[in-house]
Amino acid sequence: QVQLVESGGGLVQAGDSLRLSCAASGRTLSGYVMGWFRQAPAREREFVAAVTWTSGRTSYANSVKGRFTISIDYAKNTVYLQMNSLKPEDTAVFYCAAGPAIIGRWDYWGQGTQVTVSS
Repeated sequence: QVQLVESGGGLVQAGDSLRLSCAASGRTLSGYVMGWFRQAPAREREFVAAVTWTSGRTSYANSVKGRFTISIDYAKNTVYLQMNSLKPEDTAVFYCAAGPAIIGRWDYWGQGTQVTVSS
């Protein structure tokens, strides 16, 4: 089992930055992929970014490339999502997720943290 707890959401203005944290606990995350997803009102949950725990390889949705950065603090077992140049369309509940890289499935989810960007 993996427990994921997100934090760092809030209300910011367009152009501001925000850093989300996802503290992971439970089993070892070696061989896992950690990801961030978001869900805006009346929209489906969408992929934002992912990082492979062992290799550190990252991937991003086109909509956030160049603005968001996903990273891992191995000492703290925490995954971060640094969000710069925020836009009102980034407003959503952001979720942290984890799953075995070899299966390509997201098995564990956090409770979500709200990010609101005002214009």
